[in-house]
Amino acid sequence: MTATSASGEIMEAPGGSEEVLARSGGLEARLARSDAEIEAAQRLRFEVFYREMKAQPTPEMAASGRDFDRYDDFCDHLLVFDHDAGGAVVGCYRLLRREVAARHGGFYSAAEYDLTALLANSPPGARFLELGRSCVAREYRSSQVMQFMWRGLLAYLIRNDIELMFGCASLPGTDPQSMKVELAYLHHFHAVPPDLPQVRALPGRYIDMNLMPKEAIDPLQALHELPPLVKGYIRAGAYIGDGAVIDDQFNTTDVFISCPTSRLDKRLRAFLTKRMKS
Repeated sequence: MTATSASGEIMEAPGGSEEVLARSGGLEARLARSDAEIEAAQRLRFEVFYREMKAQPTPEMAASGRDFDRYDDFCDHLLVFDHDAGGAVVGCYRLLRREVAARHGGFYSAAEYDLTALLANSPPGARFLELGRSCVAREYRSSQVMQFMWRGLLAYLIRNDIELMFGCASLPGTDPQSMKVELAYLHHFHAVPPDLPQVRALPGRYIDMNLMPKEAIDPLQALHELPPLVKGYIRAGAYIGDGAVIDDQFNTTDVFISCPTSRLDKRLRAFLTKRMKS
């Protein structure tokens, strides 16, 4: 499978993690090549999650100014570099393929959601990808940069023949009532269809998202109120799992997103050919 454009904006790497996935002007998207590049992504994550969003760092994180955990050691790190700013890392995604997760104790999102049905009702070789730790530097949060990062992600999906992408996506804050419109909208309009494997928040962490009747929701207004990343997933055709989860460390309310690439291939490609509207 290949994904190319006349301008070279989307490229499938023929092999190896060091190939460029996307390029546009001074921006370049590719996988991290060194510990130093991963550490740059961890510093960006610390700036966004802990300084801006007021997450609670461990003493070790606070001392180093980096967000890190054990998953960083074996995940792929999709990075966006700005070569017009000295090669600074200005965006990142952490990517965990199923076969890698199987060798290292499972998926990160299993701490919040029961993935049993999802994994049990798929062939052992089905190619799944967990997305996480996505962020963009404050001064780069334009629709163009978000769109560019998704171009790199699309190239990665194609290169690795991914069949399903999933993960936890966050809404800022830990009071579900303050975001009841957004949560109810996701619940009523984007739930996983009944014929697909269901993913539900773990017992004891489950927060009901059915906080408003469907007929009381203005779908366009609710979509507009969602964070840009969640909005992007919805526009790309993602489904939402059953129940939200409060993440006190990160000061967020998480929802589970999943998107079969058979669906994403049709919708995300079209999405990436036009400017994403906020």
